[in-house]
Amino acid sequence: MFKPKPLLTIVAFIIAIPFGVAHAGAGSLGPNPTVAGGTYTSPGGMSAALVVRKIQGKTAVCGVWAKSKSQSVMTRGAEKKILRSGAVVLNGKTLLRNLSFLREVAPATSYANMEGHCRLTNQVWKQGNDKGTVQIVLPRQIVYRDLGDEMSGGIIIRFRPTGPSAHPDDPKPWD
Repeated sequence: MFKPKPLLTIVAFIIAIPFGVAHAGAGSLGPNPTVAGGTYTSPGGMSAALVVRKIQGKTAVCGVWAKSKSQSVMTRGAEKKILRSGAVVLNGKTLLRNLSFLREVAPATSYANMEGHCRLTNQVWKQGNDKGTVQIVLPRQIVYRDLGDEMSGGIIIRFRPTGPSAHPDDPKPWD
């Protein structure tokens, strides 16, 4: 019978619950979620929408994300990297880092009342948190780099935080 070593168990626990947060199920984003996102220096973009709410006496973040249906093949999968580098700021203080837990949904003109995945933080819920200023930080970054050879000059594609940018009516670059 296999018995895990205590150190192995501790390491697994630390990896499973990064930065003191835990999965907290799912919840509605309500009528007015905070929305952010950005575009690439090639076709396409992404959007993220979330709310803060009280779950088990703690502050939780519930949200979704969407990607453009029309985008460069070189940016496919970049959204997870962008979400991992993201953060939620509540009333000027970082509440949560790493937004990779958000639920993927189809691009929409509004993310109101969608069902999102929730993550519980260590912060005790304070009266008025739901009316506080919530910001989604998705930093500018390089998502694709191919330096090529001396003749081609290479390709670099960046993500730019320009606001919600995944919409169901995204134009196709080849239209």
